Amino acid sequence: MEKYKTLKELLAIDSPTGYTDNASKYIFDLLTSYGYSPEYTNKGAVKCALGTNPTTAIAAHVDTLGGIVSGVKANGTLAFSLLGGLSLTGAEGEYVKIITHEGKSHTGTILLDNPSKHANSEKEKIQRSINNMHIRVDEEVYTKEDVQQLGIEVGDIICVDVKYQELKTGFIKSRFIDNKAGCYVLFEIARRLKEQGEELPVELFFSNYEEVGHGACAGYATTVKDLLVIDMGVLGDDCQGNEVSCSICAKDSTGPYDYNFRKELVDLAKKNNIPYKVDVYPFYGSDGSAALRAGHDFRVALIGMGVAASHGTERTHIKGIEATIDLCMAYITK
Repeated sequence: MEKYKTLKELLAIDSPTGYTDNASKYIFDLLTSYGYSPEYTNKGAVKCALGTNPTTAIAAHVDTLGGIVSGVKANGTLAFSLLGGLSLTGAEGEYVKIITHEGKSHTGTILLDNPSKHANSEKEKIQRSINNMHIRVDEEVYTKEDVQQLGIEVGDIICVDVKYQELKTGFIKSRFIDNKAGCYVLFEIARRLKEQGEELPVELFFSNYEEVGHGACAGYATTVKDLLVIDMGVLGDDCQGNEVSCSICAKDSTGPYDYNFRKELVDLAKKNNIPYKVDVYPFYGSDGSAALRAGHDFRVALIGMGVAASHGTERTHIKGIEATIDLCMAYITK
């Protein structure tokens, strides 16, 4: 079996925040095929106990960035609003899919207004915003009425093409590695434990509203005391992390993570020769932040593979993914 087959398959399923049912069903069915009994929360997240009375939850989020139709313009193009923090400079020129209320799909492209270089001498100087960008629909539409006849209307979901590539060098390039690579880490924990015949007091939690701040705020087993969040590790000029290591977050924009929990993870990484980097993320929040804001009395830690160009055309490496899996396994089997 292709090693990263489940990651590729999950990435191929459109799941912008608010439109995650198909991806959640994939997760539910995959865990069921491994021999587990997953459940849905009331909000549509998936959780799965790997043993009785779980005391540790490991969370990753399946929702991604995207958009939503906010208006149909007189010239037959679409105005849109963002779902999550999609980078407009990175999204310009990207192909999209528009999902109508009836479930029909139309393709299009995110563009600047008046996008032709030969017609707009100021194109390169313009600050991109949702107020001066649009979606060009790949149909013969020239008026608002033309678009409405296709069934496209305000509230329709906009999904950005993924462009997945797994390279011989070990790199994986794709949109939405944040955080479907984190979901893959959870898949592998479940698969490996089942293969080994082990049951551990662990609950896997696949949240579906992380990108808008309330993903993993509720729904855990009542016995959970520790929450280990798996999400992308930030790479940047002021960060130590890289794509071939597991990043361990000491603090993000919402505050520090549990010091003793983080120290345990660092010590385990050292003991097991797992490549890691500790970092502070200045512009970041996670499902751990949501859980703590919701009032859970959890110890919370955050780790994940380093991901380049976050919220854009992302990239990571299989070494970083494997390091994250290894650190999770070391923690839950210690």
